[in-house]
Amino acid sequence: MQKRRPPQPSHQRPLSSDIATNNETWPGFVNTLEHRRFAEFCDACRRYKYIGLCYGPSGVGKTLSAQRYSRCEEFRAADPWRDESSRRPALDTVFYTPPVVNSPGRIEADVSHTREKLTDIARRPVRLEAAARLKSISERDEHHAQKALYTHDWLKGAIPKLRPTYGQVSRKYGEKEDRIRDPTTLIVIDEADRLRMASLEQVRAIFDAQEIGLILIGMPGLEKRLARYPQFYSRIGFVHEFRPLGAPEVRHLLQQHWAPAGVKLPQTPLDSETVAVIIRATGGNFRLLNRLLTQIQQILDINALEQITKAVVEAARERPGDRTGLKLAKTVVYVTKSQEPYLRG
Repeated sequence: MQKRRPPQPSHQRPLSSDIATNNETWPGFVNTLEHRRFAEFCDACRRYKYIGLCYGPSGVGKTLSAQRYSRCEEFRAADPWRDESSRRPALDTVFYTPPVVNSPGRIEADVSHTREKLTDIARRPVRLEAAARLKSISERDEHHAQKALYTHDWLKGAIPKLRPTYGQVSRKYGEKEDRIRDPTTLIVIDEADRLRMASLEQVRAIFDAQEIGLILIGMPGLEKRLARYPQFYSRIGFVHEFRPLGAPEVRHLLQQHWAPAGVKLPQTPLDSETVAVIIRATGGNFRLLNRLLTQIQQILDINALEQITKAVVEAARERPGDRTGLKLAKTVVYVTKSQEPYLRG
């Protein structure tokens, strides 16, 4: 069997060498160290055309990172007939989440449909150029026909056609469009725990049919389950564990006054004790951090407070669905959303 040669990467990302984080244009997205490691893992699977396995606990940001890497929001908003040729680099990654009840036929149809749209998007510049060119040809022929109606000697034959003809130009651009192949170089499948044996075989068939990379994302234990299927497991070239945020990263986020989309928190610095409580409460879980900061805003708004303190954080940890009330510093009590907070003497 001939060994595949790894192609040169089309775009190089900076290596992850520190714990710095920064806000991105995506609402709710943070470019953490773990996301950069995940991006390097995806680049490797794409470059060497291997199957990659990514696993990690719920809420650490696997899906958000995969969506960001694959640029699925751009893909969903893309229109094959709208001029967006300035987008660089080109869309070449399929992000797919199988339904809870899935079948091999459903997976094949969904992935094929997504790849067809990627191909349409890649062919868009040629299609738009063809539309503009054919419009000018049509206007030219119409003007020529109107002029010849009064000047042409009909005894000498029909009106001569101008070159190139509409059909010749149309065929030329049709051939040019056909030469643009499927740009897909990587398929990312989220919630891979839903895939049963038959569906995994379909995924393997898709991988074997094309020289592309493939990534499966799931919960811890997915790698042990796949190990029972040697035909599939033998094709896995890279394994990546998606870890929670480290304490330095959470501390850096709080120092930068980061907040989830739609959440506005005070910009006053947090004391070290308050930061420590937040780190312990979330354990580096990005979803829990989002939820906690959202509940902190709720506590601040309800009690008309302007600073995040340890007492506020501890009150925010008391989820509204868990108990009948939220207690804040043993002085301010909130019972329901319709009631005003009051102070105990």
